[in-house]
Amino acid sequence: MASLETAAEHERILREIESTDTNCIGPTLRSVYDGQEHGLFMEKLDARIRNHDREIEKMCNHHFQGFVDSITELLKVRGEAQKLKSQVTETNGHLQENGKELTTSMEELRQCRVQQRNIATTIDKLTHCLPVLEMYSRLQEQMRAKRYYPALRTLEQLEHTCLPKAGQYRFCSIMAENIPKLRIQIRDTAMSQLRDFLESIRKHSDKIGQTAMKQAQLQRSLDSSVSPQPRVLLGRRGRKAAPAAIRAGMGVNPLSEQDTGILDVEDEEEEDEVPGAQDLVDFSPVYRCLHIYTVLGLRDVFENYYRKQRRKQARLVLQPHSNMHETLEGYRRYFNQIVGFFVVEDHVLHTTQGLVNRAYVEELWELALSKIVAALRTHSSYCDDPDLVLDLKNLIVLFADTLQGYGFPVSQLFDMLLEMREQYGEILLKRWNVTFRQVIDQDNYSPIPVSTEEEYRQYTSQCPFQDPELEKLPFPKKLPFSEFVPKVYCQLKEFIYACLKYSEDLHLSSTEVDDMIRKSTNLLLTRTLSHCLQYAIKKKNVGLAELVQVIINTTHLEQSCHFLEEFISNITNVPPDTVNATKLYGTSTFKDARHAAEAEIYTSLNAKIDQFLQLADYDWMAAVPGGENLAASDYLIDLIAFLKSTFSVFTNLPGKVAQTACMSSCKHISTSLMQLLLDPEVRQISMGALHQLDTDVKECESFARAGPVAGFQGDTLLLAFSDLRQLLDLFTQWDWSTYLADYGKPTCKYLRVNPHTALALLEKMKETSRKNNVFAQFRKTDRDRQKLIDTIIKQLRNLIAQHHT
Repeated sequence: MASLETAAEHERILREIESTDTNCIGPTLRSVYDGQEHGLFMEKLDARIRNHDREIEKMCNHHFQGFVDSITELLKVRGEAQKLKSQVTETNGHLQENGKELTTSMEELRQCRVQQRNIATTIDKLTHCLPVLEMYSRLQEQMRAKRYYPALRTLEQLEHTCLPKAGQYRFCSIMAENIPKLRIQIRDTAMSQLRDFLESIRKHSDKIGQTAMKQAQLQRSLDSSVSPQPRVLLGRRGRKAAPAAIRAGMGVNPLSEQDTGILDVEDEEEEDEVPGAQDLVDFSPVYRCLHIYTVLGLRDVFENYYRKQRRKQARLVLQPHSNMHETLEGYRRYFNQIVGFFVVEDHVLHTTQGLVNRAYVEELWELALSKIVAALRTHSSYCDDPDLVLDLKNLIVLFADTLQGYGFPVSQLFDMLLEMREQYGEILLKRWNVTFRQVIDQDNYSPIPVSTEEEYRQYTSQCPFQDPELEKLPFPKKLPFSEFVPKVYCQLKEFIYACLKYSEDLHLSSTEVDDMIRKSTNLLLTRTLSHCLQYAIKKKNVGLAELVQVIINTTHLEQSCHFLEEFISNITNVPPDTVNATKLYGTSTFKDARHAAEAEIYTSLNAKIDQFLQLADYDWMAAVPGGENLAASDYLIDLIAFLKSTFSVFTNLPGKVAQTACMSSCKHISTSLMQLLLDPEVRQISMGALHQLDTDVKECESFARAGPVAGFQGDTLLLAFSDLRQLLDLFTQWDWSTYLADYGKPTCKYLRVNPHTALALLEKMKETSRKNNVFAQFRKTDRDRQKLIDTIIKQLRNLIAQHHT
């Protein structure tokens, strides 16, 4: 059984060997060697090999005859092949011989075809290379001609269009390598031209601004004149739109192929037209550089650079010179440069697309405005010449109007001008203070004599004056006031005109101008003129006659105040009765001055009286006179004579003033004599001295009764001496019983005698009685008198004590 299985396995292995590729026979043989029947398998394998050999032998024997026949036929074919080879060789020789000509022609034809192809290729390459060369040649010409923007356009076309079509050639490579260098060269050259442009406009800003301000001034003159045909505003609003600006507004490149820039020549429509300020500068470098940097993709870099440089220039322009305030020309140069700067910026704003924008220009203007206002405030504060301040104001107005014409807000400048108005007013007040003092110092304090009608009309035309009584008098005659009145009135009008000049062109209403002038005039009246009048009144060596003339002058000036009101109303066209209209304080000013002069008259009179009283030399120990009449003291006679002559000068004064002066003088005399009696240094007074003083008082009363000044009713002037009179009557008449009995009653004879005064004087008489009467105790009458004085003194003290409690 096992042998059958082994035989079957060997059979299977042999079939597998026969049907399997020799490369995969390894595992099959391995299974043979792994088995135990190796010898048996080898025997079977040998048997199988012998079987196959017998089969091969059978097959060869079967096909041998056919093989022999084939060999025989092959030998026959070899002979025929030899013949055929000979014929082919011969035919090939003939063919080669006959085809030499054709071969040569064909080679020539091939060469021609190659040349034709090369020529076509060359033509094609040249077709692409010639535009490159032509464009490069044009680029070189444009560079030599400094037409950089077209050159940059040519460069772009050369790089992106022509060179890629031309192919890889050495000259193309060289051109491609030079393109970045040419770009840098164009960029640097354009930037250099821009720097030159910025430097140029920095230097010529003065001229540009001067031209713009002249145009604005011309426009103001044209606007102020009566013209039926409207005139186009100058500046940006009135200038013709430049062709480049029009193109920029339409989105077209403002630079033509010829690179002419912004300043195209305008049509000569008006031969006499003043060129615009921007026509003084060629703006083409700005536009050229702008477009070059735009093409190079560096527009932001260019914009930042331009704005940065212009900001630096703005700071330089806005920095005033340290001595700018000394002359008007310094201010004019300062304003011209600023106007020139902003005219350029405004032109660039409206002729470019975004190089500068409105926000940038407004920011610059805000910066400039704050610096301008600060500089003007600082420098104008140094100025003390009203003419220079007025010229500066007109220049600032022109400066503001010029920039306003270009669309810049200038309200701050006009606000500052209103601030400067206060300074201008102060400077005017200082000048008029000097003027008024000169008028005062040069015045002769005498009525103005006029000899002819012409002279009379001349003075009355200078200041308002009407006196029908004076007009009826024949020439020569005198005006009541001195030269001071017409001169001061004319100066007041000049001051009003000066204030009006400053108010012009400030865009103020008539009411505002009127109010401004009235307030300034009030300051002039209440401060400057008032101080000058005080100076005239208080200055040294001013006499009573001068003070009298000052009162007359101020009276006439006071009466002329309503004419000043009318004068202001006429020049401002504002009725004086307008609601809230400021009233002039001239009336109160002249009243105060007149009152001060009156007070000074009273003070001067009293001082003069004091000088006379200093000459008084009373003998306080004089004996009681006998039957002879006493004469008034010499000093008092001289004093009365002086007062009579002085009061005669007061005829032109208002009656009340003369009466007050007279009453004041009499009271001062009475008070001074009373003080002499009560002087602590006078320790003793005799009855004789009292009689002498009584005589002097009577002389004063005689003067008062004579009425040195008209207007007193009855014995009113005598009341000035009533205190002294009653005191002297009490002592000279020795009427103590009446005094003591009636004291305190309204009907008391000695109502004005103060018990303190009586006691002090009685003490001095007691002292005199005690010291001069050494032997008084031996005379009964003297003892009785002494006792009487002691009794009266005691009673007076009791009376004083009663009234005190």
